[in-house]
Amino acid sequence: MITFGRQVCGDLDAAAAREWLVTDGLGGYAMGTVAGLRTRRYHGLLVVAEAGGSARRLGLAALDPMVTVGDRRWRLATDEWAGGAVDPAGHVHLASFTLDNGVPVWRWDLGDVVVEREIAMAHGVSAVGVVFRVVRAPGPVVLDVTPLCTWRDAHGERLAAGDPEVVPTADGFEFEGAYRVSGPGWQPGGSWYRGVYAREEAARGLNAVEDLWAAGRFTATLEPGGAMSVTAFTGADAPSATALVTAARKRARKLARQAGAADAAGRQLAVAADQFVVMTPTGPSAVAGYPWFGEWSRDLMTSFEGLFLTTNRPAEARDVLLRAGATVSEGMLANTADTGTLEYNTADAALWFLHAIGRYHAVTSDLDTVALLADAMDEVLRCHQRGTRYGIAADPADGLLTQGKPGFALTWMDARVDGQPVTDRQGKPVEINALWIAGLAQTASLFDRLRRPHDWSAAADRATASFRRRFPRPDGAGLYDVVDGPWGDDASVRPNQLLAVGLPHAPVDDPAVVELCRAELLTSLGPRSLSPSSPSYAAHHRGGSHERDHAYHQGTVWPWLIGPFTDAALRVGADTTGLLDGLDLHLSEWGLGSVSETADGDAPHTATGCPFQAWSVAELLRAHALLR
Repeated sequence: MITFGRQVCGDLDAAAAREWLVTDGLGGYAMGTVAGLRTRRYHGLLVVAEAGGSARRLGLAALDPMVTVGDRRWRLATDEWAGGAVDPAGHVHLASFTLDNGVPVWRWDLGDVVVEREIAMAHGVSAVGVVFRVVRAPGPVVLDVTPLCTWRDAHGERLAAGDPEVVPTADGFEFEGAYRVSGPGWQPGGSWYRGVYAREEAARGLNAVEDLWAAGRFTATLEPGGAMSVTAFTGADAPSATALVTAARKRARKLARQAGAADAAGRQLAVAADQFVVMTPTGPSAVAGYPWFGEWSRDLMTSFEGLFLTTNRPAEARDVLLRAGATVSEGMLANTADTGTLEYNTADAALWFLHAIGRYHAVTSDLDTVALLADAMDEVLRCHQRGTRYGIAADPADGLLTQGKPGFALTWMDARVDGQPVTDRQGKPVEINALWIAGLAQTASLFDRLRRPHDWSAAADRATASFRRRFPRPDGAGLYDVVDGPWGDDASVRPNQLLAVGLPHAPVDDPAVVELCRAELLTSLGPRSLSPSSPSYAAHHRGGSHERDHAYHQGTVWPWLIGPFTDAALRVGADTTGLLDGLDLHLSEWGLGSVSETADGDAPHTATGCPFQAWSVAELLRAHALLR
């Protein structure tokens, strides 16, 4: 369990900075804060996803509870308004918040009355259940719950413009034909709550104000020990909210057992990993992060081992690879559909795909599936060797992989501002070539097992020899980040060089690389993306979109890089004492039970970006397995 008492729950800033998440296995979710305050446009109880999470819509935003005992009344919600008021401020009554086997639980202590709330989602169905329970009371308690509703794109806002269509049902209502909300004692109403404020959106330089429709109220009179359930869903039938809560806890325990979790962090990470795994119409996949990312092939393949193999989900792992293999185009995987169309603008996703196949075989020994993927593997290498989109090609002079086109950022350091890359890495990036060498060598090894003719061994040997000649810096201070770029060789100290030491078939095994990255880049939440000694270093990942994008890969900490650091450290025999301690503690600091996308480069390394990020969780899981 992750638990907080009054000193966190009653402090609005502290409680509002800690977010919880439950998911439906389809890319949809419910999400909010310990305080109950909606600080993001993305917060809500029913967020419905299209296939793979490429688009989401926010439906039920909140259920505001009010408790009445005799002539005493408590409003337990916490709402913030554009004028600056926080009203009601129900967080001051919160005695505790607990994340119990993935289920968020609030407990309000009102003196002789104690009320509890639990939230869970169905798995594989777009439905959320909310259970209120009277833990203690001197007599009957009247509980009124007001649903605050909208139906809009999760990335935007909706303002009052005429009344929405709300149709009564036998036990609640249907909102604009999109979803239903059911519960006891429904009393229709209808008014706009205008000027609802989301403080995190303001901090990110985005519109922070929207309007929500208060549709009426559900009412129940409860004896001590009694419960009231409200369910929101998109299907025809309302699932039992109490059954959803029970099933969610049972699933969490099963996931931890299946993953062989050895401690509390491992159990929590197994549940966190499951939140990213989604079923699409064409098979299983994973979303890159909540609340705003959908499916990204680079993130999926980088996360593959941690999400599917470390957690002992080989059948889903197989289907992920087969699904991806069927989509290879000109040797590339589509980067994402989050922008509304498939974009093949990544230089590394297909190389991570080859790595994932190698790891799958290493764990499962399933050569039959490798045989099914062999044509796709061969296509990836041949297209990269002779040349594919965006200038991605093996250089005939040395066999190393070059890539890039003006105005595009094709590596994982892909931020652009005003159409131009912030971190311009045209040429031969170090991690791209480490992945290229690993892909060549791994494919050669697997094809030998399949007794399939190939010529990839020679290509791997040539690229390895060229790498060892070109990438080590003359001063012995690690590896170049990019060679043969438009502006020559880039000696910036970045974590990308760790992959050249830690990947299977890595071309170098120099302890100096690890110690350089430890000294210049490593923090308790993972490595920075650029050394603080660089003139381009950005200490904080804050502000509006331009400021954040400028800092994104210019010093910002990326927790997923703890995986490559662990690989490299173990390969060269470097010290790993306490390496993961800070990230284990981070599980209860921001995105509860999970790991953030990024953090500030400067101490105290405050978390930023998505509170729940797939490759951050996956690589921490994998690092734990490696160190065990």
